[in-house]
Amino acid sequence: RSIFELWGHGRSAGELYASLKNYPMDKMLPYLQADSTYKVHIHTFNKTLTQAQKIKKIDALEFLPFKGKVNLKNPEHIFWILEDYGMNPNNVPEEPFHLYFGRWIADGQRELIESYSVKKRHFIGNTSMDACLSFIMANHGRVKPNDVVYDPFVGTGGLLISSAHFGAYVCGTDIDYNTIHGLGKASRKNQKWRGPDENIRANLRQYGLEKYYLDALVSDFSRPIWRKGMLFDVIITDPPYGIREATRRTGSQKETAKTAERSTENHIFVSSNYHLSDIFFDLLKFAAEYLVMGGRLVYWLPTYRPEYTEEIIPRHPCLKLISNCEQMLSSHTSRRLITMEKVKEFKDQDQNSYLLDGQYTPYRGHNSFREKYFSGVTKRIAKEEKDNQK
Repeated sequence: RSIFELWGHGRSAGELYASLKNYPMDKMLPYLQADSTYKVHIHTFNKTLTQAQKIKKIDALEFLPFKGKVNLKNPEHIFWILEDYGMNPNNVPEEPFHLYFGRWIADGQRELIESYSVKKRHFIGNTSMDACLSFIMANHGRVKPNDVVYDPFVGTGGLLISSAHFGAYVCGTDIDYNTIHGLGKASRKNQKWRGPDENIRANLRQYGLEKYYLDALVSDFSRPIWRKGMLFDVIITDPPYGIREATRRTGSQKETAKTAERSTENHIFVSSNYHLSDIFFDLLKFAAEYLVMGGRLVYWLPTYRPEYTEEIIPRHPCLKLISNCEQMLSSHTSRRLITMEKVKEFKDQDQNSYLLDGQYTPYRGHNSFREKYFSGVTKRIAKEEKDNQK
């Protein structure tokens, strides 16, 4: 919620004051000058103090060499006393468990979670990303003004919104024609069909971000449509796992396993299965080729927790793993927010490098994620039926 420069910490008031007296004076003095203004704010967790109690605690800090003037409305420097009274509202201790004192640096932007809430959004789908997670992904991607951000599985564009908020120009592709054009059945409760202006552009317009919207195209990610070269500063995406959205790619009835070349004959494209392992390797290969140097790839990787090891995280010689964070989905499944950074220029020999290192086999486990995800549901239903028979 906020960032502070910690000057002192203790488990009692005495420990806090001793800690403050040991803090280097040369680090304090720039913020305590006679020509500066300041105020001291007290924040308690799980307890409410009276104004008299707060003033008493502030007066106890008189040993600090404050030389400036107090300004409660618009001070140059704000100092905080933070007191932690635990997590149990039914058993609040008389004295805090921890006390902290420090200089306030900045607040977070948690108000964005509410103002960009999916509940209030004009155009949503079955898998629209939660606003909080969307902004976390944009932060992991280090999205900044004038970046070009791309989402290859764009859906209803939730990830584009968070990037556009930070001043980036955004675009995306998706294989689903109806989603890109805002057609078909609605995902919102008590609404049967999507309205005439339910689309990604309308979502960005809702937040005053339409000027950052480049476009969204109907495209199969397994067949890249982009010209060669480093085009994108950040790639942020949430690939389909095969749970609420199908993993699909285009194929043809004439297509054989022997060739990946496109036929020049006219034929009808049909939807075929797009294995999760192939999605992730196509994603890493694409990022290695189309990201600028130092650009970042941020994506979600579904995992089956009993079988998880770090070896199943897809790798590429052009990309460095920056972070790997877990979000629990159920007792046996989770998804991991993977952040990678491009550290090496893409060469032709990197095209299928993952096939050469002998590590491809462990990644195949992603292909059965759907079966493993629903295995817990199946077991629970069987247990409930067995209990009902007793």
